[in-house]
Amino acid sequence: MDTALRPAVPLPAVTRLSDGQLDVAQEFVNRVRAAAPDFATAAGAETAVVREVVPPARHRRARCRLVLRFPGEVEVDLTFLGPVSRGPAATEDVFDGQIQAWLGSDRSNEQAWLVADDESPDGLAVDVTAWAQLEQSEAV
Repeated sequence: MDTALRPAVPLPAVTRLSDGQLDVAQEFVNRVRAAAPDFATAAGAETAVVREVVPPARHRRARCRLVLRFPGEVEVDLTFLGPVSRGPAATEDVFDGQIQAWLGSDRSNEQAWLVADDESPDGLAVDVTAWAQLEQSEAV
């Protein structure tokens, strides 16, 4: 069995930092991993596994690598890039929602929001931040 499609490992508990605050980065990772069933539904896939999640920081963008399995054992491996962090609240519930919206859109096969990404299996990633901005500008 492909290791990408093994059942999900239980999520670690959100940890508290020494000052009593929640670990925002771990909370972000847990939330995106927990959204895997929603990603599958949005894409019309049988299953989805979040293979990698990197929380945003001042120097890097949020990242999510997602493997979708469709009927007939067809697998699609996608990498999504989100925003750079502008503070803990800036990416709350945004990145996973943008991924779901992109997966459910009828324009997901267009090239306008694909960017070169050396860490992606096929060398490309979906910039959901750029896609969401384009969607908003066209809705106006």
